[in-house]
Amino acid sequence: MDFVQLLFLIVALSALIAMAVIGLTGPSSRKLAQRRLSGVRFRHSESTDAKVESQMKKAFAARKPKVKKSQGGSSRTAALAYRLERTGRGWTISQYLYVTLGLTVLVGLLLFLQTGVPLLSLIGGLMVGAGLPHLLVNFFIKRRTNQFIAKFPDAIDLLVRGLRSGLPVTETLAVVAQEVPDPVGVEFKGIIERIKIGRSMEEAMLVSAERLNIAEFNFFTITLAIQRETGGNLAETLSNLSDVLRKRSQMKLKIKAMSSESKASAYIVGSLPFLVFGMIFWINPSYIGAFFEDERLMVIGLGGLCWMGLGVFIMSKMVSFEI
Repeated sequence: MDFVQLLFLIVALSALIAMAVIGLTGPSSRKLAQRRLSGVRFRHSESTDAKVESQMKKAFAARKPKVKKSQGGSSRTAALAYRLERTGRGWTISQYLYVTLGLTVLVGLLLFLQTGVPLLSLIGGLMVGAGLPHLLVNFFIKRRTNQFIAKFPDAIDLLVRGLRSGLPVTETLAVVAQEVPDPVGVEFKGIIERIKIGRSMEEAMLVSAERLNIAEFNFFTITLAIQRETGGNLAETLSNLSDVLRKRSQMKLKIKAMSSESKASAYIVGSLPFLVFGMIFWINPSYIGAFFEDERLMVIGLGGLCWMGLGVFIMSKMVSFEI
């Protein structure tokens, strides 16, 4: 393989990985924060505008640097530890790296024994070893986030009933921590523990907001912070917030149902070429084995993968909706 083909191979692989990362990461949190801030500024009067903006900045600005600083180490190591903590599985960075290295070596060795091409084996091993654990962590983060969002309105309702019965806020938070199951109960237990060691309620809740990175919990944190500064009926405010969160969840489910057909079509169209390729290679390896031997076919195959990745990326953006 000459220098031009190798350069094309590296560029094509880098573009494919970049499109996959962009498609899986979702919308920018900074843009979402700015949009919510503008919406809150529009809805509130001038007398509370400065206070609302201040609380929004506390909740959203510089969230990731605080987590990285508290956990120490380099930024990438801290970001990885932050992602693993959000899964709620108790995984460590060393376990993640061991799994990544093991998958890379195993897949690379299997591809080398099957094809005999060192470069293809190395690239395939790196893609599977680095991509599969990343996708698995994303899956557990998304599942835990969905579980939290599903149970969070019930926790707010319990909090409202405690406030209306005359209990202080800290006592109602402790009741929620005991009665509501994981993951909501675990997060509220952490808030109570931080309050007991001397931190204010706003600081204790901001730590959980930074780790969870969930819009619904950010709304809850901002509501409590604003109410402590401006006053008002906290029980009524939280009751309205619970109603808004339930309607938000209903809207998400409605959009999910309406876009399910388009998502299924995108999944089928995106996966069909790879399934056909694998089936043909399994049935008749000699017919399609030239893609692993001829350098020209390898370059053409990588070019096709790039185009397929671009199409999947466009389809994923077309069927993704924000609320």
